[in-house]
Amino acid sequence: MAKENARSRNYEKVKGYYDGGYWSETRVKNAVAKGWITESEYEEITGVAYDA
Repeated sequence: MAKENARSRNYEKVKGYYDGGYWSETRVKNAVAKGWITESEYEEITGVAYDA
């Protein structure tokens, strides 16, 4: 539970969009650039290593 509290504010929103097929990996990467999620959260969501 403590790990969830440490997640970015928009983590669940971005994950939901990606898992639902609404967002591509590129869109999730853009969320990192905008500061919505972290690079490690990108990797958790997509299963792909973040490459700036």
